[in-house]
Amino acid sequence: MSPPAACRSKRSWAAHALSLLSSLGLAACQPEVVTPVIEAPRVVTAPVVGVDLEEHIEVTGELAARLHTVASAKVGGEITQVTSDEGAPVKEDAVVLEIDPHRRKLELDSARAQVAQMEASLAQQRRHADRVRSLQGQGVTSAAQLEEANLELQLGTSRLAAARAQFDLAQQALDDATVRAPFAGHTGKRHVNLGEFVQPGTPLMEFVSLDPIEVVFHVAEVDSALVRLGQHVDVRVAPYPSESFPAVVDVIYPTMEAQSRTLRVKATLPNPTGRLRPGLFARADLGIAYRKGVPMVPDEAILQRADGAVLFRLLEGLRVQRTAVKTGTFHDGLVEILSGVTPGDLVITRGQMDLVDGALVQVVEGATTPVDVAAETGVME
Repeated sequence: MSPPAACRSKRSWAAHALSLLSSLGLAACQPEVVTPVIEAPRVVTAPVVGVDLEEHIEVTGELAARLHTVASAKVGGEITQVTSDEGAPVKEDAVVLEIDPHRRKLELDSARAQVAQMEASLAQQRRHADRVRSLQGQGVTSAAQLEEANLELQLGTSRLAAARAQFDLAQQALDDATVRAPFAGHTGKRHVNLGEFVQPGTPLMEFVSLDPIEVVFHVAEVDSALVRLGQHVDVRVAPYPSESFPAVVDVIYPTMEAQSRTLRVKATLPNPTGRLRPGLFARADLGIAYRKGVPMVPDEAILQRADGAVLFRLLEGLRVQRTAVKTGTFHDGLVEILSGVTPGDLVITRGQMDLVDGALVQVVEGATTPVDVAAETGVME
């Protein structure tokens, strides 16, 4: 027998209530899912400013001898005389050493005798050829005999020419046996000693000219247009810190050096007393340069990475852009930016160590935003 309808209704309501409570209990036991909030890095910015610079163009270089060479042996033989010691002053064409000139004189005498012999032989062959030609005209000798006489005459002429060439070589060897200073200056290092046997090509003695002397230096690409021939340069060296030596630019290389992006320059300065010596480190002052509107940023904005100097620019929407730059001169805590930014841009000066290209950031400490810069400078990203 089925229960009354009222009883079935009460049981159904109780079951529904029990199921609802059970569902609420299970929901209360499950942990709440929390989505983590990633905070954007906090950074400090500074604007790229255009600075009018008045600066001395001072570069480093090295003193070099205008004339510097090492004499080598042109003939082989024994060093029989040394007439100049290391470091001694020499005049142009002065004898400094000799390589067995006596032997060369004997060779020259032999070559001279050979020339005399060939000259006499040729004269005899010429007389013989003339006689055969005369007899052939009388029909006494044959044409073959005349041809043979002419051939002997040609051979004799060639032998004489060879003998004279050998004589010239012997004369040249005798001259080369005496080593002379190629220019006025000083002797440097001597590579051989008295009695030593040398072969052709052996280094013998170094020669250096000290007056005038040159300073060789490199000018940065940005300043290369300021250098000109005839320009006066003040040169300073460590041994004489309180003195400057006047020089004049006389050589400007036609091309920039590809690796360093610099221009090689030479300037000549008088050195009558020999106080300045080749190899000294030198500082060359090219005078004052005026540059207007040079883009500069605080030096802390620059990061050195494997691909060179970089900085981070602040863009619209508080995102950053990693920018490779070329730097120039430093001035009062600012560094010149040769390429990559323009005045009015904003760069990150703090908090950029872990930034990546396109990262979202927070600007703190009252730092300027791109909108503020646009209002002041008229420059918009």
